[in-house]
Amino acid sequence: MTTPINFPGEPDSSPEIAREFGLSHEEWERVLGTLSRTPSYAELGVISVMWSEHCSYKSSRVHLGRLPTTGPQVVQGPGENAGAVDIGDGFCAVFKMESHNHPSYIEPYQGAATGVGGILRDVFTMGARPVASLNSLRFGRPDHPKTAHLLKGVVAGIGGYGNCIGVPTVGGEVQFDSSYDGNILVNAFTVGIAKTDDLFFGIAEGVGNPIIYVGAKTGRDGIHGATMASAEFGEETDSKLPTVQVGDPFMEKLLLEACLEIFATDCLSGVQDMGAAGLTSSSVEMADRAGNGIELDLDAIPRRTKALSPYEMLLSESQERMLMVAKEGREQEVFDICAKWDLDASIVGRVTDTGRFVCKATPGYDPFDGTGRPDPLVVVDLPVDLLTNAAPKYDRPQTPRPDQGALLTMTGDTPSDLGAELVRLIGSPNIGSRSWIWRQYDHIVRDGTVIRPGDGDAAVIRVFCDDETGTKEKFLAISADCNGRHVELDPFAGAAMAVAECTRNIVCVGGKPLGLTDCLNFGNPEVPEQMWRFSRAIDGLAAACRALNAPVVSGNVSLYNETDGNAILPTPTVAVVGQLEDPSHRLGLGFVREGDVIVHLGRPSRGVLGGSEWLVQHTGKVVGASVGIDLEAEAALQHAMMELARAGIVHSAHDVSDGGLGVCLAESCIAHGHGAQVRLPSDEEAPPHALLFSEEPSRIVVSLPASHVGELGETCDRLGVPFERIGVVTGETLEVEGLCSVPVEELAEHHAQALDDIVG
Repeated sequence: MTTPINFPGEPDSSPEIAREFGLSHEEWERVLGTLSRTPSYAELGVISVMWSEHCSYKSSRVHLGRLPTTGPQVVQGPGENAGAVDIGDGFCAVFKMESHNHPSYIEPYQGAATGVGGILRDVFTMGARPVASLNSLRFGRPDHPKTAHLLKGVVAGIGGYGNCIGVPTVGGEVQFDSSYDGNILVNAFTVGIAKTDDLFFGIAEGVGNPIIYVGAKTGRDGIHGATMASAEFGEETDSKLPTVQVGDPFMEKLLLEACLEIFATDCLSGVQDMGAAGLTSSSVEMADRAGNGIELDLDAIPRRTKALSPYEMLLSESQERMLMVAKEGREQEVFDICAKWDLDASIVGRVTDTGRFVCKATPGYDPFDGTGRPDPLVVVDLPVDLLTNAAPKYDRPQTPRPDQGALLTMTGDTPSDLGAELVRLIGSPNIGSRSWIWRQYDHIVRDGTVIRPGDGDAAVIRVFCDDETGTKEKFLAISADCNGRHVELDPFAGAAMAVAECTRNIVCVGGKPLGLTDCLNFGNPEVPEQMWRFSRAIDGLAAACRALNAPVVSGNVSLYNETDGNAILPTPTVAVVGQLEDPSHRLGLGFVREGDVIVHLGRPSRGVLGGSEWLVQHTGKVVGASVGIDLEAEAALQHAMMELARAGIVHSAHDVSDGGLGVCLAESCIAHGHGAQVRLPSDEEAPPHALLFSEEPSRIVVSLPASHVGELGETCDRLGVPFERIGVVTGETLEVEGLCSVPVEELAEHHAQALDDIVG
């Protein structure tokens, strides 16, 4: 075994450099003890990114195993580039959600754009054609000096990349809170369609098989991006700009089409996109899954700049790149297809049986001058296992959140004018219309969007599945959601509520939930209270996924989301994919017909205001008792809603969530301009504002013909779901008996202007 060398100009590895790269003193000593030598500079870079929180999940791995990941509908669970669920007829939906938080705060356009590009690659690397995207965004206070800049840049980046590549962005969510002032969240989701038997995996099979680099050339952008994503922000944030990647959606489109064409030839044994940690992670992860080794010739890497060092080539996160393992003798097929799509393709290594990650390069070699080179020298020689399974794993200390005392009992005073309160709430940045955002996204490209943004609780898309028997239409429902305020008050209940709301959104448009992906955004795991929030949230997610039959098939963990010690609200974002058996079952959220009866499904509100948007606006704090969740009641409600949709007896469905029943009714009126006369359902004595604005879960408002109320009642009684007839669709005003009367036009005007003060 040759001792790897440093390139000229590279410093010798030291504890100080290790610390700069994100390794602790203990981890540095562990490296020395394992290798029995000092690592080369390139090796230290490799170890630091593979041992980063972003790549190794060293603080979360001990907890993630508690999530349910199997079920009869699961085709591929966690551990690959994306997960997959069965949608029938030999096809599956492939999907994943990823974070691009820190890059988007540093450079919002490119950070968000490359987040979209990365999640698209995760999906089509599996052999699936992407068909739709969502995003889940968090920004600081609407009046914070940086919020407008960040919001505009992120939305432009998402739209700029997604629109160019031709994948519709069909929905998502956005919230504003002071906890995100210095650390925004950009979580990107994509779903694609593939034949179940034709999925591709990130595995380096076949000793001797060539490893082929495909796509954009390597530059210096994004170096140590994975390490940056695993660190808190501080005063030096601007200095991290070089760690942000730069995307090219037109190159990605070429790469997408070339990859799908290559996949169809069956000339590959494995494929992996170069995402976080670039060439290093893609190579190492492929080798690890196969139990093999990999040897790379870094001199063969296509590059767009001179004098790239091994360290730079291995850690660059330049975008739009793939690593393929071709079957020996079939390399030319890859080259021919890449040439057709004007893409670089180069053999850069071989699969070995050594179990080691070996990289060679030639000091002073310049591929641009056209001269030859001597034999390359070893710059990296590390056990694959050291970089994967043997990476640090921590069961960090946990301390429960201390009792908040008086904060838990705060409910706010009853307002004198509930109509004015409803108008203000419906026009607030966290509740009002997101039309300014989705107008910048192409949400109808490919002509498959059935329920568009704002028209239903979830997006619904039509996809065409082609095989030798013909074309089959499938209809997918997708939704993303989380409310960090409720997670802050009770991590278990709040995380469970995120799953419940997402699956509830699916059933409200007529679908059946199939599976879930998550993006777990939390603060510093080295702080015991933050670690406790994370662990309890995992348990809440797990309980809800089991109760609602929505296994976790993929996901991402993003920790250290804090600035100068100030953590974000715990935000375990989830996205759910469901399926509609029949497109005629689809439902929108708006009241559609004058004279329809309005029915409240689920237990009436108890008037608990904890974590609600109304209470936050009135106190300026996340306070109050947690609303909690009864998962058995939630499961029964969703089952009933699925039956009602399939029976075709309801005209609309809208879940009660942010803003409570008052906002739910207002949004249902605004959608088609219909008014309503309602009374509040209640079996509790509580202040009227609490009943109107509580965000207690497991509630749905439906509208239907009076002639179908009996059938609805029979379904609900059989499944043990409380229901109450609360009003009728009529007129041009939303009237809540004894409480308020507001013209729908006024509600709509304020709703439409919700983001105007931010974007200008």
